[in-house]
Amino acid sequence: MKKKVLVPYLYIIPGLFMVLFFVYIPVVSNFIYSFFRLSSYSAEKIFVGFENYIKLFTDEVFLIMIRNNIYYAVISLIVQVGIGTMLAILIESKYSGKFRNLYRNIYFIPALISLTAVGLLFKFVYSPDIGLLNSALRFLNLDGLTHAWLGESKLAIFCVIAMSQWQFTGYITVLMVVAVQNIPKEYLEAAEIDGAGPIKKVINVMLPLVKEQLLVCSIITIIGAFKLFTEIYTTTSGGPGNSSQVLGVYLYQNAFLHDDMGLAAATGVLIFIITVGISIIQINAAKSGEV
Repeated sequence: MKKKVLVPYLYIIPGLFMVLFFVYIPVVSNFIYSFFRLSSYSAEKIFVGFENYIKLFTDEVFLIMIRNNIYYAVISLIVQVGIGTMLAILIESKYSGKFRNLYRNIYFIPALISLTAVGLLFKFVYSPDIGLLNSALRFLNLDGLTHAWLGESKLAIFCVIAMSQWQFTGYITVLMVVAVQNIPKEYLEAAEIDGAGPIKKVINVMLPLVKEQLLVCSIITIIGAFKLFTEIYTTTSGGPGNSSQVLGVYLYQNAFLHDDMGLAAATGVLIFIITVGISIIQINAAKSGEV
């Protein structure tokens, strides 16, 4: 009997150790390092208290980074989660016919492409001279709409955000397709018998029943927005003039270009607090798990 009781723990322990050593211990270590002045070229650690946090919060780029990460999060929620949910409902509706599997694959394929490859691809698309976007505008005699897309401070961050929506909307769509497929047919049939049209059926029946998956997709999207790195680094590296700077790139640059590991650790702690805090707020606001 005792052996049967111990068997489940034998399966749990390896996974528990992996999470402990690769997630929790690094998080705690990073929090501790954020109170020290560190260099990758020296083993010396100098305790500086909250100096790294003060330096982070008083940096003139700080508000720009927060603003850009918020831009990314809000637009991604609207486009990726909003449009992704609508696409999932359409794919699983009668209007998609026999091609629903094809539609799923078409929408999901961009999410399989390497982020670095997508960044380099769109850097070419946005090129002011030979880029696909400006070339198309010139072909349509819309020369007045051409821009040095990634070279203009007011446009750069939105160009990168647009690139990301193209890549990840299909990923959210596939996640939502699973939730839509799990909606009991009886509820939809009952709504039709009561005379509910397609829009009322979506608002009053389908969306409440996929609430949990919508919450998961929203949390994934917001966490991704504040961990944003590769898309920015491969296209603008935070430029021009820090106008597209974000927390992830700022962390990398301080750690590996400016050799300020303490400031990088403090930035990592801030990202962790923001993502965990927003996730908790979302879960409580959505009353996840309640029927």
